[in-house]
Amino acid sequence: MTATSPRIVQALKAAVAVAIAWTIAPLLPGVADDYPYYAPLGALVSMYPTLMSSVRNALQTLGGLTVGILLAGLVIILSEPNVFTISLAVGVGAVIAATGWFGANREYIPVTALFVLIVGGPNADGYSIGYLVQMTLGILVGLAVNLVFFPPLALEAVGHQLTRFRCTLADHLSEVAEALADSWPPEQDGWASRSQDLVAVGRAVRAAVSHADDSRKGNPRARTNQRNLRSDYDDLAALENVTFHVRDLTEVLAGAVWGLPIQLELRPEMRPALSRTLQTLAALLKDWDPDDGEQTAFAEADAALKDLMAELDERRGSAPATSLGVASTVAMDVTRILAALRPRILPETEEADAASAAAAH
Repeated sequence: MTATSPRIVQALKAAVAVAIAWTIAPLLPGVADDYPYYAPLGALVSMYPTLMSSVRNALQTLGGLTVGILLAGLVIILSEPNVFTISLAVGVGAVIAATGWFGANREYIPVTALFVLIVGGPNADGYSIGYLVQMTLGILVGLAVNLVFFPPLALEAVGHQLTRFRCTLADHLSEVAEALADSWPPEQDGWASRSQDLVAVGRAVRAAVSHADDSRKGNPRARTNQRNLRSDYDDLAALENVTFHVRDLTEVLAGAVWGLPIQLELRPEMRPALSRTLQTLAALLKDWDPDDGEQTAFAEADAALKDLMAELDERRGSAPATSLGVASTVAMDVTRILAALRPRILPETEEADAASAAAAH
């Protein structure tokens, strides 16, 4: 972990916010001056990885504190603090917290009710005001520090994560292609059990894109560090679509090799064409470059698919339909993968086709 890593920067900002909050907390007038230790706590709870998440969490925290104070106030107004009423207030607060309306710091609701009734005691009103005011001060200090000092912007990681996703899919397809070209049944079997890993990578990438989107909201640095996240979301959606079909063809080929999870048949003469098609598809994912006008990798993958389809057509007259089912399924999956990638890799061609179709109508 380097000295400029986001976690180190965030830790330093938290330390600065706590120091500032602790310094100015005693300067507040009235009863708030009696509870300065809550200001640093407020600064801590407001320090989140992005400005928007910090603001959201700050509002939820203040809302939770207010609800907790109101619960304690109802006990004081309608009854008096005792074992039963304190337990009831904490229980109701826990139920409200369980709704999830108040985010990660929702547990402040029952804790605040408990503190006001037990710690505040006879001075519950003064304690409640001091607690809320000092927490608000700390939260405001934390938000200010988060805004002024290197507000986090996670746009750069998006490109790396999308590249990682593409390379993971490409490596998987290459391994499947090599298994098809290997002795039968293939010695390599890791690819057959990697479906969930592909899904996990996709989820991690979606989380990274969502985090980057959140990090630019209200962030002044976003004006000078612009990135088309809409395009990134479209690329991610295409890759998630690709993942679905890659998992499908993997399951079908695994069934042809080991009979699990379903018993299927793959004719030996079809394996070379399937291997070539998957290799060109892997190369397409690795060489993905929307700025490349020629897009030779896409053309090669499309040509390999056409060759596979032509071979399937030739063999349909002399082979039982069931014996070509695996190859046909893989060919259909590849067709759908190329259909998902075409708008992202060949956007100009897609727009031209749409314009031609509209003109024809």
